[in-house]
Order: sequence, then C-alpha cells, then structure tokens
Amino acid sequence: MSSKKKLTLSVDAQVIERARRYSREHNTSISQLVTTYLRQLDAPSDRESSPLVRRLRGFLPSDVSLEDYRQHLEKRHS
Repeated sequence: MSSKKKLTLSVDAQVIERARRYSREHNTSISQLVTTYLRQLDAPSDRESSPLVRRLRGFLPSDVSLEDYRQHLEKRHS
C-alpha cells in the first residue's frame, strides 16, 4: 500500500470551482483527479494510448519515415 502525503496548492478560484463541479459529477475527489493527472505525466504508455493517438494510429503507411512526412508537409505548406 502506498503512503499518502498532504500537498497544498495555489489554484485560481474558477479552476477550483470547475474541479469541484467535475468531481461531484464524476463521483470522485479533487485529490483523485490530481493523482490521476500526475501519474500520467511519467507514463508514456498512457500517452501512446490517448484517444488522439488511437485515432491517428495507422494514418501514415509503415514505409514512410517521419523525415519523409516532414518534407511532404514543408512542400505542401510553403
């Protein structure tokens, strides 16, 4: 079991109110919201599985390198 420590933050009042509303609506606590966010910071596998990444997966053919794609974008947008 992990130990817990208290953390004091200074946050804009409007952000706090939105966080309270969100936590009530989602049956969670602000502490749990912050914990979830902070855990995601060092979890690359979580970022790789984000909704945006899942939608973009397979967008480029596997034989196209990142450099080829950059060159394509430069030509297209210059």
